Amino acid sequence: MATPNEDFVSRVLAVVEDIPAGKAMSYGDVAAAIGSRAPRGVGQVMAYYGSDVPWWRVVRASGHPVRDHEARALEYYRAESTPLTWSTSGVFRVDLAVARWTP
Repeated sequence: MATPNEDFVSRVLAVVEDIPAGKAMSYGDVAAAIGSRAPRGVGQVMAYYGSDVPWWRVVRASGHPVRDHEARALEYYRAESTPLTWSTSGVFRVDLAVARWTP
């Protein structure tokens, strides 16, 4: 995948910075907010440039947090009272029906 241009990167990061505590957006939601249809591009931006923004507020369309960062994300979700749902096997996800934010 090509490296996203600086304008795309800055627009993605600006949307993510504005997501309020306790709310979340999917990668597709962020893409749509900047007039794009590139949720994977949003994921790439978050992977390379997202460490200084509230990355845990951007989740997969299912509401699941970034793979391999679930435990750290859960700390933030609990601190921000983000609505979560839990499976019987103990897997959690953000309840996007309640927590979804639209800029």
